[in-house]
Amino acid sequence: MKKQDLKLEELDIYYKRYLDKLNNETALLHGFIDGKSNTIAFFKSISENKLDFKYQPEKWSIKEILQHLIDTERIFMYRCFRIARRDTVALAGYDQEIYNPPSKANNKSLDDLLNEFTINRNNSIALLQSLSNDDLCFIGNANGDKMSARAAAFIIIGHDIWHTDVIKNKYLNVRN
Repeated sequence: MKKQDLKLEELDIYYKRYLDKLNNETALLHGFIDGKSNTIAFFKSISENKLDFKYQPEKWSIKEILQHLIDTERIFMYRCFRIARRDTVALAGYDQEIYNPPSKANNKSLDDLLNEFTINRNNSIALLQSLSNDDLCFIGNANGDKMSARAAAFIIIGHDIWHTDVIKNKYLNVRN
């Protein structure tokens, strides 16, 4: 299953910005596998003295962004799982801002965060491997709008790329 198979009717338009980060040929499972190694390599490439950096006081540090990627993947894969299992109960939204302080991401080492990311990503990959195309195409309700199981999963891949680009441009001043 590729991104080009996904229809905009399967998700709230808000998430299009994450999907726009993906090539139409991006295959779902390979996107998760490649994304895992790309994300790990990217965060390992950042110097230790930059990991707690915030480009503005109210913004997250680089470690907090990595924790945000982990937390968001957990939530969206839970949505993917519930929707793929034909659960039609509306799934609640979440406030990403309240997740940051209790995560204590800045007190964690990069190795601890990357280990958490890897375990989480491996679980996501295992779930995706267990789902059929019919499961992934099922449409449920998340945060008051329609969402297919595959849309929830594809959003994760684009979300990771989105935040990698933010880090490059606003934290590391690297232009693509």
